[in-house]
Amino acid sequence: MSKTFVTSLALFTALTGFTALAGASVASAQTPETAIVRHANTPPGSILQGVTVPAGAKMLYLSGQLAAPIDPASKTPPAQLTIADFGDTRTQTISVFTKIKTILAAQGYAMRDIIKLTVFVAGDPKLGGKMDFAGMNDAFKMFFGTAENPNTVARSTVQVAALAGPAFLVEIEATAAK
Repeated sequence: MSKTFVTSLALFTALTGFTALAGASVASAQTPETAIVRHANTPPGSILQGVTVPAGAKMLYLSGQLAAPIDPASKTPPAQLTIADFGDTRTQTISVFTKIKTILAAQGYAMRDIIKLTVFVAGDPKLGGKMDFAGMNDAFKMFFGTAENPNTVARSTVQVAALAGPAFLVEIEATAAK
C-alpha cells in the first residue's frame, strides 16, 4: 500500500470514529417521548408541516380503512349498501377514525402516535360530485388537537373519482410511530 493511502485511511478512520462517537452521545440524550419531532405549520393550523422520525422508532403502517355501516346489525348484503347506509362524509370519517383507533390499540398504539395521514375523499353526489372537505375536516378535529389527543399530524387530502365501492366517501391510510 502507498503511504498516501495509509495516511488517508487513518485520517478517514479517525474522523468517522469521532463522528460516530459524537452521534452516539447525541442519540443517547434523546428519550422515546422527545425523539419524534412534529414541525408546526406556518401559520399554525390543524395539520403539521412535517414530522421527523429518528432511526430506531417503532413504526406502524395501516392500510386504507373504510367506514363501517351505520347499522352494524343490518342484514343487507354489502354489495347492496348505499351511501345512506354509511352516512355522509363527516359520518364516514368518524367511523374510519374510530376503526383506526381500535386497530392502533390492538397493536399497542394510540391516536397520539399517528404522524401521517393520507385521506382519500370521493365526491358526494349531494354536493354535485365535489368532496365534502369541511365535513371530513370537522370529523378530523374530533380526533386531533383535542384534550384527549393534543397532537396533530402531517396530512394529505385528495379528492378521488371513486373508492372501493360506490357507497364509500372516505378512505384513510395512517402511519404511526413511537
